[in-house]
Parts: sequence; C-alpha cells; structure tokens
Amino acid sequence: MSSRWWKINLAVFLLLVGGSLSSAAEPIKIGTFLSVTGPASFLGDPELKTLQMVIGNLNAKGGLLGRKIELIHYDTGGNAKEAVDFVKRLIKSDNVDIIVGGTTSGDTLAVIPDIEKEGIPLISLAGAVDIVEPVKKWVFKVAHSDRMAVAKIYDDLRKRGLTKVALITGDGGFDKSGREQLRKLAPEYGMVIVADEAYGNKDTDMTAQLTKIRATDAQAIINFGFGQAPAMVTKNIKQLGIKLPVYQSHGVASKTFIDLAGDAAEGVRLPAAALVVAEQLPDADLQKPVLLAYKKHYEAQYGPVSTFGGHAYDGVIMAIEAIKRADSVNKATVRDEIEKTKGFIGTAGVFNMTPEDHMGLTLDAFKIVEIRNGGWKIVE
Repeated sequence: MSSRWWKINLAVFLLLVGGSLSSAAEPIKIGTFLSVTGPASFLGDPELKTLQMVIGNLNAKGGLLGRKIELIHYDTGGNAKEAVDFVKRLIKSDNVDIIVGGTTSGDTLAVIPDIEKEGIPLISLAGAVDIVEPVKKWVFKVAHSDRMAVAKIYDDLRKRGLTKVALITGDGGFDKSGREQLRKLAPEYGMVIVADEAYGNKDTDMTAQLTKIRATDAQAIINFGFGQAPAMVTKNIKQLGIKLPVYQSHGVASKTFIDLAGDAAEGVRLPAAALVVAEQLPDADLQKPVLLAYKKHYEAQYGPVSTFGGHAYDGVIMAIEAIKRADSVNKATVRDEIEKTKGFIGTAGVFNMTPEDHMGLTLDAFKIVEIRNGGWKIVE
C-alpha cells in the first residue's frame, strides 16, 4: 500500500476519533448568576452551594447524556446591571445551554429581555410574580411567588380574626412587589391597611416608622422584605415594646434570620416551604423523602439548610430532567420539556407547569410556620 493511502486513512482515522473524543468530552453547560455576596448573600450562598453539590454528585455518576456538566457562575452582588452583563456573557461568550438563576427578583426581571431575545431557557430562583406573569416564552420560576405569600398571610390573619394590618416594606424589587400584592389582595381577604411604611434595605434602624405604626389601631404588622433589614425591623418591634402579632415574608425563611433577630424572632409567623419543617411532616407526605434527602446531603457538607438552597435544587433538577426527556440540549426542545413538567416533587412543592403557568405551584405548597425556641414550628 502506498504511503499516500496510509496518510489519508490515518488523517481520516484521527479526524473521526478526535471528533468523537471532542464530542464526548464537550460538557453540558449550565449557567447561573447569583447574589453570593451583598445584601442577598444569605440567599445566594446556599443556592450556589446546592448547584455545586448536585452537579458534582451527578458528574461523579457519569454526568448527563454521557457528558459531564459544567457550571458557569457569576456573582451579581445583588446588582441588576451586573446581572444583565453576566447573562449576556453566559449566552454569547460562555455558550451555556440553560440558565438557572438569579437570586433576587430585581436581577431576574432585569435579564428577561435578553433571555427572551436570545431564546434560552431560564429557571429563576426569585419570588416576584411579575417574573412569570404575564407568561414569557423562555422564563420559568421555582420559588413561591409574593402573591402566594400574601394570600397565605392574609388567610392566617383572617383565621385569627385579625383584619387591621400595618405594612412595612423595603425598597428592593422583591419588597416592592410584595407591597403591591399586599395592597392588591387586601380587599379580597377583608383586610384594612391602617399604615403603610417603608425603609431602605441598607437602613439599620426602623424605629421611626414603627413608632408611627404603634400609634395606629393595627392588629398585626406585616414586614415584606429580605436580607438583614427584616431582622432589624423585628428587633426594633421588640425594643419599642410593641406586642402585636408579626408576620414576615418567605424572604426570611432561613436560620440566618433567626440568628440575626435573636429572641425578638420568637412568635414571628411566615409562609415557608415545607423544607424548614421537613421532620414535622406526616410520613405519607409526598415531599418528605425528597426534603429529608436534600437536607441530609446539604447539611453534611455545608451546615443548616435553607429554603433558598432548596429553590436551587428544584431549579437544577428540573433543568436536568428536562434535558433528559429532550435527550439533547436543543434550547427549544428543552424549553418545551420544562413547560411539560408534571408531578415534579421538589423542595418547594409539587410542580405542574403548563403553557399558561410557568411556576406550577398551588397555595398548598406553602406552610404557615412560627418561630419557637429558635426553630420552626408548623402552625397550619
């Protein structure tokens, strides 16, 4: 045989083998933009750790579709402009296949125009109902919405015979969206808003606003916010000797809030995912095995679990399952499979997505919990 024949066939062989190896080695890329530092760090930090844990475990078992998964992460610090820049980088430079994030409503809302323009699936971990209402083709979310939280709080107040409420909210996107829902749903639940105070999320004292609330005939106080500010509100309420029932939003469903607020947190109620009370659920509850498994794995590596890490778990597992069903990373096909998600048992509840509902949770996904002796207790 001529040397030319060998050269040609060797070139073809190397091309085929090299192409095969290259294809096999090419990872599936999951992008994320989270608030790991800044005021929302106690949300973003467990989210990133959860994504790393889940993807690390899956890669140790061989990956997905015979390929490793690469997590590409950027820390927004809670800055919406940074979020937009990072998402553009994830799409155009990093060429990710899907995005799971961001942490805050402000970050997520800011990136939606680019997500829709570029046509890439996004599973958000943030709370604002505006993220998915009206429905956006490429955008989904796994965190309970602020509307659900407000409905759950108002329902609990109504059961207690309390109808006059004082609102105090922060200046972030999540806070403002929550305030809007508090005002919007009040008539439906027979609530009368007797005070409506606001603060900056970087403020360290809210006694002026709370003193105004104390002068009203409010029967309960609702603080809608996240970060360190709600803990300060809670401490200020105790310092002023205000004895009214206090409700917080699901934005504080973390041991960090209890630690920051200290004994002032005792008796505070809020709507939360079942994750924080997993052991208290009946054995027949469909979520219980999922919750306990996630809790066990997370706490073995990182310490106390939070609902925010749970949202990351739901988002990345939902993405992985959609890619499995699609048997590819074709963005349009994966998007369609996310939208077809049915009976998916996550930490936030049981998800049933539809073309009209890109969150897929019902109100029973929330539990009303009360802080007692430094822990969570189901009261409903």
